[in-house]
Amino acid sequence: SFGSSGVGSFRPSWHFMLSISGYNCGVMLKSQRKHITFSCLPPGKERIGRDSFYEQEGKVQFVIDAVYAMAHALHNLYQELCPHLSGICPNMEPIPTDKLLQKIRSLSFNGSAGTPVQFNENGDAPGRYDIFQYQRTHAGTTQYNVIGEWVNKLQLNVSAMIWAHNMRKPPYSVCSLPCQPGERKSIVKGSPCCWQCEPCIRYDYQLNETMCKPCAIGYRPNANRTSCVPIPTVKLEWHSPFAAIPVFVAVLGLLTTTFVIGTFIRYNETPIVRASGRELSYVLLMGIFLCYAATFLMIAQPTISVCAFRRIFLGLGMCVSYAALLTKTNRIYRIFEQGKLSVSPPRLISPASQLVITFTLISVQLLGMCVWFGVTPPHTVIDFPELWTQDPKNARGILKCDISDLALICSLSYSILLMVTCTVYAIKTRGVPENFNEAKPIGFTMYTTCIIWLAFIPIFFGTAKSAEKVYIQTTTLTISMSLSASVALGMLYMPKVHIILFHPEQNVQKRKRSFKAVVTAAAMSNKLTGPKASERPNGEVKTELCESLDNSGESCRAEWDGAIGYG
Repeated sequence: SFGSSGVGSFRPSWHFMLSISGYNCGVMLKSQRKHITFSCLPPGKERIGRDSFYEQEGKVQFVIDAVYAMAHALHNLYQELCPHLSGICPNMEPIPTDKLLQKIRSLSFNGSAGTPVQFNENGDAPGRYDIFQYQRTHAGTTQYNVIGEWVNKLQLNVSAMIWAHNMRKPPYSVCSLPCQPGERKSIVKGSPCCWQCEPCIRYDYQLNETMCKPCAIGYRPNANRTSCVPIPTVKLEWHSPFAAIPVFVAVLGLLTTTFVIGTFIRYNETPIVRASGRELSYVLLMGIFLCYAATFLMIAQPTISVCAFRRIFLGLGMCVSYAALLTKTNRIYRIFEQGKLSVSPPRLISPASQLVITFTLISVQLLGMCVWFGVTPPHTVIDFPELWTQDPKNARGILKCDISDLALICSLSYSILLMVTCTVYAIKTRGVPENFNEAKPIGFTMYTTCIIWLAFIPIFFGTAKSAEKVYIQTTTLTISMSLSASVALGMLYMPKVHIILFHPEQNVQKRKRSFKAVVTAAAMSNKLTGPKASERPNGEVKTELCESLDNSGESCRAEWDGAIGYG
């Protein structure tokens, strides 16, 4: 046997290393005798454990546990087969191997490493594994450190794990990270298990892991693009600058128009009101009033009823105004053209006839409205493409009446035709003496109105691509209508109101020339090859024509006064 202390014969090298490292022995070599002297722990105190300097090879514990398992099984078998006996009894000669195997499988004890040793029904020992990680120590050396174990299940001490660059968080060991909400997987060519995450853009939302789909019209993706939500709607608000300015102009126009109508009604029998052609003057004032009132319908919140009234009054106010002006200018033109050919007045120049002509022209507009109502009933729509922005967060739908640009122009086209025709007659009657009727003020009114609407067209259609198209077009249209009404109101009525209120001395019947003066003037003109009767000032023609009718002279003057508008 080998001792662990004192002087003895030569021991094997493994015992030498074990004594030094495991038993903490000191070594003294006596070279003359070739003996090795050990200075070790006291006898009985030697042990190999976790606190010793000895580091045992990892597989030795299994050998030790196997020997102990056999010993425990034999001991248990002995106690069962040879109770209260000493030595081997006949029941164990020979040893029954089947019973020994049963005893081994039923064992349970703590092994050399302090861990349980037992076997399952198949005779296998339960797996137990220590999990190591190769780590660098603070001293700069490297070693394997236990970071967990597996005994029926995995148990890891994550806090004890160290990764590259001293990171405590494990690195991602995948070729592709999971995609975030609102992103789709784009499979990498040649690597079916790897992908690239691509975000859903603009109005697309994430349908599934690999597909984005556009939201339906009127919807936009939510914040994380996993579904679609309705796009909020807006409308032209009363406090908006696009509405405040037209409303301010319209209110002033309505107040002024109401004041003019009240003044004309109060002084209805005065010469200046009678000379203006009272019937058509009131019709024109009603058209001007409707032009101003249309502003409120254009800005009001769209509903089916508002859309219906908007269609009616959109072109009706202008149609009434220009139908009355066209009837006036046409009457003046026919009177003076007839005077060049005959001494008799033209037909259809009485107030009743003029009203019939005016309302006939207006009925064409009303007929067109009825057709429009029959083909396309009024309703509201929410227009999205006009505010279809790049960023869905800024997208808005505009609540408006279903009136397209083409339908709007068609509704105004008849009024524009009346306006152009009236302008042509105003040009033809521009040479009428200023003492007679309203030919020149009507001419200036129509010239200015044409300029306003020529400016309206490029502004209206030039904003077709603007994000605020509806607002700009509504403002442009209402301002143009109010300006047209203001021009007619200012040029045709304000001078008369000024005379009525501030210069009543001018609101008297004009003095007519006597028949003798007309004859004398006509004779002298004929001798000097002067102008023909038809080319003379209309007052002279009227007086001469009427005086030559003897007894019917007064009724003739009244008819011509009403036709020409002469006081």
